[in-house]
Amino acid sequence: MPAKQRFVLDTTAFTDTQLREEIGEGDLATTVDILIDLIAKSRIKLNMSCHMPPITYKEFINYMTRYECPEDILVKTETWIVKKSPNRYDTKIPSEIFYEYVYDMRERMNKGMKISENAIWETAIESMVRLSRGQEKADIEFEVLGNAIKDFRKKYRAALRKGTLDSAPDLDCLLLAKELGAGVVAADEGIKVWAERLGLRFLSAKSFPKMMREYLKYYE
Repeated sequence: MPAKQRFVLDTTAFTDTQLREEIGEGDLATTVDILIDLIAKSRIKLNMSCHMPPITYKEFINYMTRYECPEDILVKTETWIVKKSPNRYDTKIPSEIFYEYVYDMRERMNKGMKISENAIWETAIESMVRLSRGQEKADIEFEVLGNAIKDFRKKYRAALRKGTLDSAPDLDCLLLAKELGAGVVAADEGIKVWAERLGLRFLSAKSFPKMMREYLKYYE
């Protein structure tokens, strides 16, 4: 039996759009079914186990339920994914990592404030110009404010969320991987960035099934 390998899976390890197009023809249920079959074979033949923190697993199951995945696939998922909570009290994280995270979030909040200020100024100026030209207030609200809010949300989300940890499931995946000495599988840029900072092995959602197939090919 090969040496045991462990992986902690984020929800995006199954739901990534590119992954679904590549192995499931865009269909979530097909993608999950194929991946769970690979995970099951790798568990039996390669001594490989795949884990999810309960909060991440719940997020994943809720996602699958919304897409009406068949019951038999949900049962297979329950069988082959190991659910384990990270030990948040005893898992040691270097203080430098915590410092970097706080610094990163402070910089992001400053960017978010600047984006907010610019959006207010641009909207106010555009509204005043249109009012001076005699445009109706209702039309200004619909055109100017609607577009401004849409643009603001896009820029604000990119500034505060892209490339960082922004949810409890993300953090739990990293803590569990650190505790188990496991690799992390995701299609989330924030998880990738902080996994590498923690010295954890990271695999993209697209590369994970390829890796399992390559291992299995030599076993078989």
